[in-house]
Amino acid sequence: MDAADKPPLQILLCAPRGFCAGVVRAIDAVEQALRIYGAPVYVRHEIVHNKYVVEDLKRKGAIFVEELDEVPDTRAPVIFSAHGVPKSVPEEASGRNLFAIDATCPLVTKVHREAQVHFKRARHILLIGHKGHPEVVGTIGQLPQGAFTLVETAEDARTVAPADPENLAYVTQTTLSLDDTAEIVAILRARFPRLSEPHKEDICYATTNRQEAVKIVAPKVDAMVVVGAPNSSNSQRLREAAERAGCRRSALVQRAADIDWALFSGLSSLGVTAGASAPEVLVEEIIDAFAARYDVTVETVTSIEEDVFFPLPRALRPDAAE
Repeated sequence: MDAADKPPLQILLCAPRGFCAGVVRAIDAVEQALRIYGAPVYVRHEIVHNKYVVEDLKRKGAIFVEELDEVPDTRAPVIFSAHGVPKSVPEEASGRNLFAIDATCPLVTKVHREAQVHFKRARHILLIGHKGHPEVVGTIGQLPQGAFTLVETAEDARTVAPADPENLAYVTQTTLSLDDTAEIVAILRARFPRLSEPHKEDICYATTNRQEAVKIVAPKVDAMVVVGAPNSSNSQRLREAAERAGCRRSALVQRAADIDWALFSGLSSLGVTAGASAPEVLVEEIIDAFAARYDVTVETVTSIEEDVFFPLPRALRPDAAE
């Protein structure tokens, strides 16, 4: 189709989007382990929630497992994913003398440490998050059973009944909706005035920045594409943020082949963003797919510049490989 035959489409590209520092660190950890130690490198759980990334690492020699009992007795590295793991996992790895490398995002580790401090101070901990998400499973697994109560919704916040309302704290999953979490926290504060809070917001900078960029772009466009995986919490929250900001046609899309063209017909403007575990190559693939049907112009809308960097786990730094 000639450009003259294509309807015009302005794409507003959200910035920041895509990989955050924790995701870059986790992927780099697997690739560096492969460089230093060779294949195979075992990875417990998806290193990040993105099928394209996982498949790419598999091709390079990574073997993904759900639990350590799937790992043979080996000297090959075993890497824990960016989402964090229960304490029982490194303990099991140590008991089997596995060469474990922890690629947990430092911002998730911060939440683990906060929870441990609250526990030492005899506070019961309300964990705001989604049941079953690997990050939540990992956080709950830092402390003995019964230390946490999971609060998923505003309704949970209204009805939770801790044994000692005077000795409470809360922590949150790092990839939540800012708006949902603010509502839940407001309810908890009103009900429990002595509630101890994080010194610094638990929701990570990247989740915050990507949601804020979407809030700027979504009211200006006919539709919104969020590039990301359905099991990626932060990607799902971006789609919800777009809808809340007034963009009724918003969809989470993994690859160009997954685009529902019935949803994206008759557009004059489109917003595009990507979850924190979605590589830029997939954003480009999606834009190319629209360019095949529309005469596309692309403008980047930047809400904030990001310059966060996390160093690799110690065992993978150049000086450790000497």
